[in-house]
Amino acid sequence: MNLRSLFFNHLAQTSPEPLAIEVVRAEGCRLWDDKGKSYLDLIGGISVCNIGHRHPKVIEAITRQLDQYLHVMVYGEMIQPPQVQYAQALATHLPSSLNSVYFTNSGSEATEGAMKLAKRFTGRTGIVSFKNSYHGSTQGALSVMGDEYWRNAFRPLLPDIIHADYNTPEALDFITEKTACVIAETIQAEQGVNAPLQSWMQSLRKKCTETGTLLILDEIQCGFGRNGTLWAFESFGIVPDILLLGKALGGGMPLGAFIADKKRMDCLTENPVLGHITTFGGHPVCCAAGKAAFEVLLQENLVAQVYAKEQALRSGLQHPLLKSIRSRGLMMALEFESEKICRAIIADALTEGLFTDWFLFAPHCLRIAPPLTITFEEIQNACTILRKVMDNYLAKKSAA
Repeated sequence: MNLRSLFFNHLAQTSPEPLAIEVVRAEGCRLWDDKGKSYLDLIGGISVCNIGHRHPKVIEAITRQLDQYLHVMVYGEMIQPPQVQYAQALATHLPSSLNSVYFTNSGSEATEGAMKLAKRFTGRTGIVSFKNSYHGSTQGALSVMGDEYWRNAFRPLLPDIIHADYNTPEALDFITEKTACVIAETIQAEQGVNAPLQSWMQSLRKKCTETGTLLILDEIQCGFGRNGTLWAFESFGIVPDILLLGKALGGGMPLGAFIADKKRMDCLTENPVLGHITTFGGHPVCCAAGKAAFEVLLQENLVAQVYAKEQALRSGLQHPLLKSIRSRGLMMALEFESEKICRAIIADALTEGLFTDWFLFAPHCLRIAPPLTITFEEIQNACTILRKVMDNYLAKKSAA
């Protein structure tokens, strides 16, 4: 049996029609398949590969750590330099109240840990989340996911959860002295790049403070400079009580984190002891890779280039087939009239060597979230391909 057959026979499938491209190599902003075809990657593993695939500094850090040790003990018991040094680096570039890092294996696990921390610290059970938000697929994270289509098949889920309308004044009324936490994406990604008003975010922060509710901001997709500031919450003039990170956090390796003030985080150490525990969270190789990627992001000043690259994409993608272009830095949604059109454009773009995707809660929108290292020449190439594909679609429609 060939590898494709083995893929379908032995790997659990998550959709009826996976892309099933056999990837043999990835470098920078490009992927190569087993036939030698090259693809310009416009989604970077969905915001994972912020500094591109296999950056030399990341590979060097991984190799160095491989020569020292891999897993040695469950999380939190041993002093492992990659964990400590990366936590320090993150804390140095975060507000002073976000100084204690709990590394997990993924963004979903970060969500789980943050919800437990909020309940434990406040002694409350209520959680407010928002419609059309995505925080992961484990059962707790699924409970706060903002779409019943994805939740319904797995009920019963966690109780005491309210799904409010994002970016509306009415949502604030659900936050009371019984609410343990509010969990929100700083920028709603899977809704097709939905950014809230600054005034609403500031009112949300104020209401949480007034009621003693912990504000959890999920920057698993929008952190690490993707929206034009190192952390997306900076542009709103607020600071969360708990920050969720993942995806780009590991530099291409699996890593997540929830970050809070040490006084809050310490409540997980007793009553019960080991209030939150993980075997592989903060794996030393993942932390070494993540720290190297974070250093590249800072040293190469990639965040400062985000807005110019956003504008290059916006100006190069103007087309009559598009209903709108929504963007916040290098997180962009191209909106079409229907899901059918969007999927056709994605499929044709793939044929032309351009790799992109759609959004969970906005399947009529095409996702663009390339590595921040994408060059202006690569941006021009991507725009040329997408315009060509959209032109061809209109030509076929006219001929029909």
